[in-house]
Amino acid sequence: MESRVTNTRRVPTAVTATLFGGAFGFLLSWGQFTSPDRIRDMLLFEDLYLYEMMFSAMAIGFIGIRLLRRFHARALVSGDLVAWVTERPAKNHIAGAFVFGLGWAVTDSCPAPIAGQLAQGVWWSVATLAGVFVGIELYFRRQERPVERRQPEQRRVSSEPVAADL
Repeated sequence: MESRVTNTRRVPTAVTATLFGGAFGFLLSWGQFTSPDRIRDMLLFEDLYLYEMMFSAMAIGFIGIRLLRRFHARALVSGDLVAWVTERPAKNHIAGAFVFGLGWAVTDSCPAPIAGQLAQGVWWSVATLAGVFVGIELYFRRQERPVERRQPEQRRVSSEPVAADL
C-alpha cells in the first residue's frame, strides 16, 4: 500500500518539477541570463542589468521565504514546513565559492543557464556542461575517499647499530 501512495505522488511531483523547470529556463532565457555577452559584460562591470535582476530576485526571495516561515507555510509539493538551519561559513564554502566563481569567469556562464544555452544553439555550452559533470564526479570521488588519519611515526627498534652510534 505504501509503495502505491509513493508512486502516485511521484507523477504529480515530476510533472510539477518539469513545469517549474521549463518556466525557470524560459525566464532565464527571456531575462538574458543565458547570453554569454551579457554575462561577460556583467563580470567586467560594464553592464549592471544582470546584477539588478539578480539582486531584485534575491530581495524578493529573502522576504518571501521569511514570510513563509513566519506564517508556518508548507511546501506545495512535499507538504513540509518551510524551515532551514543556518550554519557559519566554513573552509569548504570558501573553496566552493572560489571554484564556482572561477568557472563562471572562464565559461561566461553558471550552471543554471547551460540548458538554456544548449537549447539556443550556443555550441560551446557542451564544453561547459562537460566541465560541470567532471566537477560533480570529482566531488563525489572526494566524498567517497576515506579520511586518512596520520599515524604517528613509530620508532624503529633494531639490534643493528646506527651510524651515529659507531
